[in-house]
Amino acid sequence: MDKFVVVDIETTGQTPSQGDQMIEIGMVMVENGQLVDEYTTLLHPLKEIPSFISNLTGICDQDVVDAPSFKDVADDVLTYFADAYLVAHNVPFDLGFLNYELQSLGHPPIKQPVIDTVELARILLPKAPGYKLGQLSDYLSLQHNDPHRALSDAYVTAKLLLHLFQKMEQLPYETLHQLQRFEQSFKSDLSELLENKMDNASFEEERHDLEIFRGIAIKKEAVATTSEQGILPTFGEMLDEIYPLNGSIDHQIPHYEERTGQRVMSETIFDAFRAKKHALIEAGTGTGKSLAYLLPAIFESVQTGKRIVISTHLTQLQSQLLDKEIPLLKQVLTFPFEVALLKGRQHYISLKKFEKELFSEQQGNYDIVLSKMILLVWLTETTTGDIDEIQLPSSGAILFNRISSEAEGVADPTSPWFSRSFYQRAKRQAQKANVIIVNHALLCTDMTNDFQLLPTYKKAIIDEAHQLEATAAKHFGLKIDYVTIQYLLNNVGKIQEGSLISRLTREHEILDEFYHKSDWNQLLEFTKLETDDLFRSIFRYVTRQMKRKSDYTDVGRVQYRFDNHANTDSKWSVIKEMTARLTFYVRDVIHYLYQFYEKAKQINADLEDEFEELQTHIDRLQEVIDHLEELFLSYNEDDVKWIEIDAHGAKNAVYIYKEPIHVSDRLAEALFQKKESIILTSATLTVNGSFAYIKERLGLTNSEPVTDIVESSYPYEKQVQLMVPNDFPNLKEGKQEAFIYATCEAIYSLATVTNGRMLVLFTSYDMLRKAHKIFKDFMEEQEFIVIAQGISSGSRSRLKKNFQAFDKAILLGTSSFWEGIDIPGEALSCIVIVRLPFQPPNHPTYQAKAEQMKADGKNPFMDVALPNAVIRFRQGFGRLIRASTDRGIVFVCDDRMMKARYGSYFTASIPTVPITYDSTNILIEKASSWL
Repeated sequence: MDKFVVVDIETTGQTPSQGDQMIEIGMVMVENGQLVDEYTTLLHPLKEIPSFISNLTGICDQDVVDAPSFKDVADDVLTYFADAYLVAHNVPFDLGFLNYELQSLGHPPIKQPVIDTVELARILLPKAPGYKLGQLSDYLSLQHNDPHRALSDAYVTAKLLLHLFQKMEQLPYETLHQLQRFEQSFKSDLSELLENKMDNASFEEERHDLEIFRGIAIKKEAVATTSEQGILPTFGEMLDEIYPLNGSIDHQIPHYEERTGQRVMSETIFDAFRAKKHALIEAGTGTGKSLAYLLPAIFESVQTGKRIVISTHLTQLQSQLLDKEIPLLKQVLTFPFEVALLKGRQHYISLKKFEKELFSEQQGNYDIVLSKMILLVWLTETTTGDIDEIQLPSSGAILFNRISSEAEGVADPTSPWFSRSFYQRAKRQAQKANVIIVNHALLCTDMTNDFQLLPTYKKAIIDEAHQLEATAAKHFGLKIDYVTIQYLLNNVGKIQEGSLISRLTREHEILDEFYHKSDWNQLLEFTKLETDDLFRSIFRYVTRQMKRKSDYTDVGRVQYRFDNHANTDSKWSVIKEMTARLTFYVRDVIHYLYQFYEKAKQINADLEDEFEELQTHIDRLQEVIDHLEELFLSYNEDDVKWIEIDAHGAKNAVYIYKEPIHVSDRLAEALFQKKESIILTSATLTVNGSFAYIKERLGLTNSEPVTDIVESSYPYEKQVQLMVPNDFPNLKEGKQEAFIYATCEAIYSLATVTNGRMLVLFTSYDMLRKAHKIFKDFMEEQEFIVIAQGISSGSRSRLKKNFQAFDKAILLGTSSFWEGIDIPGEALSCIVIVRLPFQPPNHPTYQAKAEQMKADGKNPFMDVALPNAVIRFRQGFGRLIRASTDRGIVFVCDDRMMKARYGSYFTASIPTVPITYDSTNILIEKASSWL
């Protein structure tokens, strides 16, 4: 069958059984690789079209007044599908609607073979940024003239189908064969198609960019080409060539804008490197700081022959450096250099582990099987093996935990997979590179491992340095939870199908006999029960302690700080006794596993993979003991420990944390005293023009670092209006409901002026949720799309994309939306900051810091809470202007910025902009006239 009918429908909603109807159908016929026919019609839904749907599709009630009903066109639709595959982007939706309508008219359901282009695209385009039709059309440069109209969507889906067929034809026979093994799990009917593609593939020439090893096709490692060194200019000569208008970069970047601060920053960093000094450099938005620090890093490494590390907090910035800045510099610099990205082992696929999962008798659920198919195709494309390149379905994360390089344990150089290991490949590339890009997490992990993970370096640049303290605290601390312990115990398993022990005992009856005679199963069961009892007891203890409503966070989570030294409560003593008992049981489990390990090695020393996995589990169980003892059975006055529970969640869903109260001494000792020159940069390092806060937090007080503020090149005074209402209810007087209502009224009024295009930043999820409920009432009759974090489905990235996709959208966000989210251009013209972003005073880490500071005679509010809030505020403010042509309003609902004695810290820490402090009505009028 070589005929495909691609269908798309637009509807009044998601559920036909609840009365939702089709309002448009579009179909495109594909034969022999050509688009040969099309059909489309509007449909009368016999009900009103919701305003949301009209806004999305452009189809309103007037458009369908004279349109036929589906009953009038059903026969034409059925005739179109004859002897063809039915193709749709998300087949269950379109086919579900069609069959519901057909059966209600007395027709039999459509039973043609189907192809779901969502499923097929997930498998064949593993690196796509998303799998919505609009995302795929952008990714593949498919012209999509009229999104969310049936014929346009069907046309683009048909083009996508042909592209996917071409992609399938490029796959090697071995990959197609592996996909065919799983074809029964497909939602799409691909058996015949795969068979035909395999027949063709067997006659195709071998792809020389791939290696076929043990039935798996893998992209070969690119052979590094050595370039002639050439004559290295002086640093000044290089900058003279690159930075001025009509310089090298100007020729490579369209609409390049000369930024005076960029060269100054490059020179400051180079001078600090040469003087072997640390530096703190604040670079405002629009400085072009990425290029400003890459140039001295590359030059210094090439000239001295010593590598330099660059660390970022967000993977988004890593991608920008690798995909945008580095290729640009490869074009404009007159000398060769190499840059490598290195991540933690958990980011890289282990081919050895993947092989075992691929050929396992137990294939898993649909998501697991789909993940294996995605990985098979991805391995023909990836040169890194970095899982961040692709998106796996939800259960795919569980699979990847089992097949990551970290799950491999200690690397075995004798393994046939060792030379093909992606993690080892990344390490080799890092060893050869001039510049290694890492994230703060790996940088801190390297510190805790005495610098054994990263190749040796003496100089580094830390971007997004305002995040270093929080990342260091996390990595210098520890965390344990119920799920982690149970996962380890379940993985080791009883002597039953699927567990590690069962796989080993299957190999030799004597081991099976040995363990049936032992008390293994009983011990494992007791250990699981002890784990459950301990975590349930902790849950009960915490809920009894936290009696006040203020003890609960906005999302119903409880953070309870505990102190083993000071707590003499008898119930706490019981928890400590239960902890000791659990560690005893876990030690017994480890003892049995060691016995088993030795017995198995005597019988068959060839079970290397199983032994390796067993040793990894033993190590992790020992880590469980160490963590439990450190958390509950020891005391250190320099640490803060706390428990988090979901008051309305599972009664054993408990998370226990330990962090150092201060990381400054640790960073000073482990990083700044051991390295020659560390450059810390960010758009937000100063408070009220001073670096004092960040110096103290990061342990640089005694280092006398170079400091510099590189001002933004953007004309903020012409681009931004800062507005603060003076008539909002006072939260201190207990008027939270009135304050939220006033906020919603202001947002509604601003939205009518800005046509949406608004980001609303909350410090409290509870306030966001309440505001969203009121807010929806304001917007009920309006054509605004309200997207709310934690209420609308999707990740932060997905919510941002949805926000940008609609003309009149409002995005409500909490903590993660205050930074690292770029929405340039006209998509964002207003930011509303609901409250100044102070950390809750009952947060365990803040409480511990405040107590120590009070004991030292310091003011924790002025020395910690306020500076932290100012930096957070500056991050939120910075979301608005991301380019020199951007323009908009920052509306701050919290008038403490104008009235409180500390308010000037906030205004003094942002660029100079016009500030209006007046009634809400006057502010709305001014916004209307200014925009």
